[in-house]
Amino acid sequence: MRKNNRQKLAVILSTVMLMSVLPASAFAESVNKPAAADAARAAGTAAEGGKMEEAFDTPANVAINKEKAEAMARKYVVIPKEYILQGANLSMELLASGKRNAWGLDFVKKVNGKHLGSIYVRIHADSGQLLEFSSYTDNPSAKPTYPLKVEREAAQQIALQFIQTIAADYKEQIQYNPDYGVQLQPPLSGEVVHSLRYDRLVHNIPYVDNYIELEVDSEGHIRRYSMQWDDTITFPKVDAVLTTEEANVKLRAAASPDLTYTVPYSMQGVKKPVLSYMLQPISIDAVTGKIKEQSDGIDYRAGKVSDEPLSEKPLGEKPKESTVTEQQAESAVKAAFKLPADAVLSGSNYSESYNDNTGTTDTYWSLNWTVKKEGKEIGSASASVDGRTGAVRNFYVYTYNEQAQPGSTALTLEQATAAATAAVKKHLPWLTHELYLVKPDPKQYEDMSGNRQYYFSFVHKVHGAAVEYDNINVGVHARTGDIVNYDAYLSNFTYPAKAPVLIKKEQAVENWLAFYRTQLTYRLVQQFVWNGQPIPIEKYKTLLAAGELKGDDVVTTTDAELVYRLVPKLMDESVFLDAETGGWRNRETGEATQLEKPKANDIEGHWAQRQLELMVAYKALDVIDGKVRPNELVTRGELIKMLVLARSSGRNPGVYGTAESAAKASFNDVATDSRYFVYIESALQQNLIDVGDGSFNPSGNVSRDEMAELIVRALGYNALANYDHIFKTTYKDSVQIEHKGQAAIVVGLKIMSLSDGKFLPKKQVTRGEASVAFFRYLQARAELQEAPLRM
Repeated sequence: MRKNNRQKLAVILSTVMLMSVLPASAFAESVNKPAAADAARAAGTAAEGGKMEEAFDTPANVAINKEKAEAMARKYVVIPKEYILQGANLSMELLASGKRNAWGLDFVKKVNGKHLGSIYVRIHADSGQLLEFSSYTDNPSAKPTYPLKVEREAAQQIALQFIQTIAADYKEQIQYNPDYGVQLQPPLSGEVVHSLRYDRLVHNIPYVDNYIELEVDSEGHIRRYSMQWDDTITFPKVDAVLTTEEANVKLRAAASPDLTYTVPYSMQGVKKPVLSYMLQPISIDAVTGKIKEQSDGIDYRAGKVSDEPLSEKPLGEKPKESTVTEQQAESAVKAAFKLPADAVLSGSNYSESYNDNTGTTDTYWSLNWTVKKEGKEIGSASASVDGRTGAVRNFYVYTYNEQAQPGSTALTLEQATAAATAAVKKHLPWLTHELYLVKPDPKQYEDMSGNRQYYFSFVHKVHGAAVEYDNINVGVHARTGDIVNYDAYLSNFTYPAKAPVLIKKEQAVENWLAFYRTQLTYRLVQQFVWNGQPIPIEKYKTLLAAGELKGDDVVTTTDAELVYRLVPKLMDESVFLDAETGGWRNRETGEATQLEKPKANDIEGHWAQRQLELMVAYKALDVIDGKVRPNELVTRGELIKMLVLARSSGRNPGVYGTAESAAKASFNDVATDSRYFVYIESALQQNLIDVGDGSFNPSGNVSRDEMAELIVRALGYNALANYDHIFKTTYKDSVQIEHKGQAAIVVGLKIMSLSDGKFLPKKQVTRGEASVAFFRYLQARAELQEAPLRM
């Protein structure tokens, strides 16, 4: 290593992949430049920002040193001369059957100390292959255009051209993944990045864990490139595999849906549990059809849910509600759990909170104790007690630097299980017939030489359905058998006295198999060999954590195996299967939905077809019996839904404020269970509409005058528009226009148009006309985005 008095080399790793907007065409131009020019550029004069000038020997046995890696980076990627190399990192990555060294290079642009841009490049340190690229530029004057200049199909061509330039040897080994990164709903914003992935093909079968991934923005610029590839994997050549039809038969036989109570998290009004059948994706061996992985019940801490509850009938009654004082809360904790002898109550807090799930107010005491010995603090304890029933909700105790007593022995797993079960029976006697122990995997607790705890979970089931939002966890001291951690989060929902009638499990399986598609692919399987014998991964991790072996003591082999697996089909929403009706419901709102979206058959060739399709895609307009009825009058509810969705880029709006106020209706004719409730409330919160006399009339019609005011409010110009003397209009019917300034703005921005010189303010708007107006609103909104003023 050469010595001089210059600043030492700074070696850093860029942990944040920052993005940039650099034209895809620039990459191709860069690659074709002479190497001499690249080398000259790489050795350019120092720019502001602290350029790395020290030339050290490479601290590892790699073919490409830092200087060569920088020259190659500047060859692969257009890096303007004002971007200087600020940091470099040489890292080693473990592969399936070997390792790979890679250079990570950070280039930055700074002006007057301000960070204006970053480019990160990662290069294989032996082959020189470009592995990753990403960049960022501070360009506040950039603004999106709508509709997109580059749609997804065009972005694919740009991506393939770049792969041909950068990784030509791999182009014939990849296959476009049509499902990855697809935005199923048409974009409502010009700020769109197309995420594209090309999976690796092996024996003409996709291996989806190896791929080339790119991001192309709506202007056609490549913003990120990543190559996840492992050439050390050996893939088996399988001559005979199950057909897709045969695999489907095996998958159908192996599928076992779980019955679960779920609560859609954005359900309107007071939330209610819904019975659902859930089926997690499973895999089978592509040759034998043997099941490879399956969700067997609910998995907590690698355990198995017991077949029987803690008791056949409840062991006691639920505590009656009253007002619990601080002293009563403390006494309840002391009666329930063992506090250290020197524990002193050091703090308490009483709280009330509205529960938007149940529509009730929760009350509870929070208590804290300090444990001292000889004047020094040696531990702490805390608990939460229901302020109405006195039931302990959670308890935790900890003693610092606790040492195992000489001669003390750890409890067996069976003894700890008994202690945890007894605690739950004691504290939740009214629920024991609905609580199921999750039996831990004994391998977890093979080594109890340390001062550890046993952990247990219990599942709450109602009529055999797991209540997914309830959690009960218990920690048992491994030597004393005391309960040192107890947490019981139980919701206050009311459940039916009798089990409802459900669809058959076979029907649930059929419905879920319509949700999934069957994919033939490879996956990697690791095997650990210690002292010549294979060991399970759980034991390997346990021995490693206990310090009984080092990583080098174990031989790790990685094999690829061919499987059929269930993969979710493309959906623009998260769904669950209603166990009572067999229909699909939106997991967010709980509303009924479909796997196959309805298509309108009455808009083909209509002058507003594209815009109507956009509104249908976002369910702003309903399709009934295959018809969207484009020439019928739009309702006030539909128009507000269009407006709110357009402003939120298609996202479901939230209703803000207190949870209690969010569950109340502001208009007397729009109830909380109305399909327009969240949109109308959101419009009210955004000052797009007013309460007025307290009625909204969601099924009423809308005039052009009213729509003009709504659109101008959405653009944020309504206060300006009210100075209508600023706007000179020569419409033939100006005298009839109530909102003259708003009419002038929407006509001037070409959102709404005139008819023979008339605005026609009283004319009622059709569904097709409303769709076109909001499409033009999206265009105008993008055009009106203004860059900050530079002084």
